[in-house]
Amino acid sequence: MKPVEIYTTQTCGFCHAAKRLLAQKDVSFAEIDIARDPARRAEMTQRAKGGRTVPQIFIGDLHVGGCDELYALDRAGKLDALLSA
Repeated sequence: MKPVEIYTTQTCGFCHAAKRLLAQKDVSFAEIDIARDPARRAEMTQRAKGGRTVPQIFIGDLHVGGCDELYALDRAGKLDALLSA
């Protein structure tokens, strides 16, 4: 399974929803809380090609986007294949 990283903040409802979906799929992920480590915000923005909102989700080297994009991949039946490829 590809490594999954998710940039979050503790107060973000979309972050919680994205983490919930990943947990339902038994996907382990590295969570990077940009509120606790503000220096990581610049890293997130660069990796997400300007994306400044949370969550920002990466599967392997692929930038998935945010919560809406993660759920859209799941609804389209593409998320499981992406995670296991």
